[in-house]
Amino acid sequence: MDKIAALIVAALTVSMCAGETCVDPSISPAYYSTSDAVIASESVFIVEISLSCKNGAQNVALYADVNGKQFPVTRGQDVGRYQVSWSIEHKNARSGTYEVKFFDEESYSVLRKAQRNNEDVSAIKPLFSVNVDHRGAWNGPWVSTEVVAAAVGALVYYLAFSAKNSIQA
Repeated sequence: MDKIAALIVAALTVSMCAGETCVDPSISPAYYSTSDAVIASESVFIVEISLSCKNGAQNVALYADVNGKQFPVTRGQDVGRYQVSWSIEHKNARSGTYEVKFFDEESYSVLRKAQRNNEDVSAIKPLFSVNVDHRGAWNGPWVSTEVVAAAVGALVYYLAFSAKNSIQA
């Protein structure tokens, strides 16, 4: 009898931890990507979404896929708010559009299984996707301000020294 009770408790715990399935999702996305490489060591991408489901699901567990790499999606304090973020070295963060595919638990497990078995993952349909436009990160001026200041200082010194020599001659 104790084994049956333990199995029932385990089944209830698993069912309570599982996320709901979202039917006909409606999203409102917002995103950010690093634009200044001078003050940051990596390009950071942040995607925030407001999600509402036709069936009223509010406890949806989501996972994100960007270029074949998966990231967990965190739930915000507000109902229906989610966020995913990742970072890439500046030299590897090409400018252009990044497609962020969002999966629920069921489609995510199918994706992971296909990846483990080296199967084609392009046939697995995400719940929805968001396109992130990254314009690249600015690396600063081609010539640093210290070099420009030193060159101007050397030019002023040369002109002053030349003027002094021409006056004394």
